[in-house]
Amino acid sequence: MSERTATPAHSATVSPAAQAKYQVRFDSGRAGLDRVADVDLLVWVDALALADASIALDSPAETVLAANLTNRSAVAGWVLDHQVRLGRRVSIAVVSSGRGSTLSAPDLLAAGAVIDALIARGIDFTSPEAAVACAAFDNLRNAVGHLFTASVDGQSLIADGERERVVAAARVDSTAEVAILRD
Repeated sequence: MSERTATPAHSATVSPAAQAKYQVRFDSGRAGLDRVADVDLLVWVDALALADASIALDSPAETVLAANLTNRSAVAGWVLDHQVRLGRRVSIAVVSSGRGSTLSAPDLLAAGAVIDALIARGIDFTSPEAAVACAAFDNLRNAVGHLFTASVDGQSLIADGERERVVAAARVDSTAEVAILRD
């Protein structure tokens, strides 16, 4: 059976929302974390650092990284190196922190950017949900700066006098730092 058609032996008991047959999965918020977090590696995406990152540590994932737009390529490189060190394919959940039941445009774009960077490194067996997030970033990459500042979250921070924080968060690949929350 090819890798793309293989499913886990326990797939009859796994919810489709878990996206378990895919190497790279995507969801949003605490509920999304609960749906897709039974993976080897969790990438918690919080574009503007507005969420409590400790939520990600509730995941059963062995390894938890924090990512955003500024370190997406560094995170993808770390994930690939980690996979090589282990000598096997790792399952990855990219979860955008979200804002409760509200879509966070910066988080969605940043999660899509992380997925885009994983794909660029050959980690490309993505769920449809991950592919859609990636496509959102890919198609809007030239407007990211504007979308961050014009978004609800961006406007809230700007109103609080934190414009530079929003502008800095929209700088794609501006840092090579990888925040490892658990390894």
